[in-house]
Amino acid sequence: MAMATSSSYPPPPPYYRLYKDYEKDPSSAPEPPPPIDGSYQLFGATYTTDVVLPSLEDQGVRQLYPKSQNIDFKKELRTLNRELQLHILELADILVERPSQYARRVEDISLIFKNLHHLLNSLRPHQARATLIHMLESQIQRRKQAIEDIKQRREEAQKLLGESLLTLDGSQPSLPSI
Repeated sequence: MAMATSSSYPPPPPYYRLYKDYEKDPSSAPEPPPPIDGSYQLFGATYTTDVVLPSLEDQGVRQLYPKSQNIDFKKELRTLNRELQLHILELADILVERPSQYARRVEDISLIFKNLHHLLNSLRPHQARATLIHMLESQIQRRKQAIEDIKQRREEAQKLLGESLLTLDGSQPSLPSI
């Protein structure tokens, strides 16, 4: 009885044939699909390409900090942090004195954490810009340092070549001219 052969990997998708002449003619490959704009379905869920942080109200959570556009993030984060510390201490007291009444404090702490999390998430675009700026500045600094290193090596090489030429010119006997 003959043994059936099976591959451990599935066969390649059929569209690989579209790229068979790519080595000879790179323009023969099909263009990539256009980027998705708007909403799309993925594994049964609908997503959008808009990068918008939903508000706390949209998520059904009460907002504990002011609803203005110009929020002092540092001040609000400190306030929420102090409030969180206070609620945790109150939770510890309630657990000691009246253990059956802890649920309300846990809900309050959860609300504070959600507000802290939302404030931090609203800082993500600023963090991304600052990180990108830092990365670009460090790249520029590394490149400037590499250029300076190359210039220094070039000057050293030119100096060595000049010394070598002087050594060669000084040690060679002069040939009689004809």
